[in-house]
Amino acid sequence: MSTAAEDPRGAAALEAQELQRRIDALGVWHYRFELPGGVSTPIYRADYVNRHLQRRRTFFEPLVKVCGGSLGGRRVLDLGCNAGYWSLCAIEAGADFVLGVDGRQTHIDQAQLVFDAKGVEQARYRFELGNIFEHSFAERFDVVLCLGLMYHIAKPVEIFEVMAGTGAELLLIDTTVSLVPWSLFRVAHENSLENPRNAVDYELLLIPTRHAIFDLARQFGYETVALAHDISDYTGMDDYRSMQRAAFICSKGTPLDSLAREKIDALTLLRAYGKKRARREWRRVRRLLSRRESAARALRRVRAPTA
Repeated sequence: MSTAAEDPRGAAALEAQELQRRIDALGVWHYRFELPGGVSTPIYRADYVNRHLQRRRTFFEPLVKVCGGSLGGRRVLDLGCNAGYWSLCAIEAGADFVLGVDGRQTHIDQAQLVFDAKGVEQARYRFELGNIFEHSFAERFDVVLCLGLMYHIAKPVEIFEVMAGTGAELLLIDTTVSLVPWSLFRVAHENSLENPRNAVDYELLLIPTRHAIFDLARQFGYETVALAHDISDYTGMDDYRSMQRAAFICSKGTPLDSLAREKIDALTLLRAYGKKRARREWRRVRRLLSRRESAARALRRVRAPTA
């Protein structure tokens, strides 16, 4: 009988088991990766498999399109890279080099594991742990990815300073947005900095409106397009359906005329904002009524005669 070392199939099975062990040791995964040996990473929400595929269609493929169908010859910076999903997309689109930066060591370890398993040439990427507002970006980049990050921070001007300071010609931004149809930031709070999906510095956040993104980009010399949705299945995409999430490409020279633009007028945004406020108030009223009913039941139990 051949041993696992002699049998390529046995060796592959052992390698797959070791890969699965390393995946399991890295906690919660926010992205599904298909890796060699039939191994895949778990994902904390099954409907997010579709979500990330649809997001890729909506904003990453348009980025590649404006770059001429490839990111070849370009250096990419991925801010808040998480497990490296978008960094890998950039590599697969031909980017010469990708630097991913994230504030959580677990995410850096996940990204490194994915790139190791995928066999990406080490000279083409690097992942670094750090707070993006304190990190030193000594290198120059052509493209900056800011995907699912902006609504987790309280420094919107500073993040544009970081992105523009790299010399990038193109910025790709995907963020939760306030529905108010003018330029402002809504103050919000995250419940815990320990949650790996939340920020790493402040629990207070500033959520931009669509107009605020345009104003910020203009301040730093970028032309901006809000991208039309290219979504065939809204499973896991409720925030996009309700217009509370939007994607933007900002450019300092690359023509954006070929991009399909989001077409949402102020009245549509105001209606959506009104519906959101009404739902929020109804939930508040229901909680209040529930608490009152609970208090009334407790009072009745106290007043009930004992046998």
